[in-house]
Amino acid sequence: MIRKQEITTFEFPENAIIWDVRDSSAYAEAHVKGAVNQPISGLSADSLTQVSTDQPIYILCGGGSKAPRAAELLEGYDSSREYVILMGGTRAARDAGLALEQGA
Repeated sequence: MIRKQEITTFEFPENAIIWDVRDSSAYAEAHVKGAVNQPISGLSADSLTQVSTDQPIYILCGGGSKAPRAAELLEGYDSSREYVILMGGTRAARDAGLALEQGA
C-alpha cells in the first residue's frame, strides 16, 4: 500500500525507516536527519530484506518526483508492505526549518 504524507506536517516515529532515493552526491549535500541513502537506481527486491515486513518505509527525494516512482517500484516487489511518500521532499523539509544533515 502506498500513501502520501506532507513532510512538513509529519512527525517521524521513533526508529522510522526513512529512505532518501536521490543519488549519493545529492544526499551528501543535505538530507533529513535519520534518512538512509537508497538511490532509486539501486532499489531491488533485495533492498526490502533490510526492513522488517511490518515496518512502514518512508520514502523521500529532493522535491517529490523520484519518491513516488520509488514507491511504485518497491510495491511491485512486495505489495504487502506499507510505503509512505513524504511529499515535498528535502527541499520542503529545509524550507520548513526541519533539521537536515550533511555528509554520507
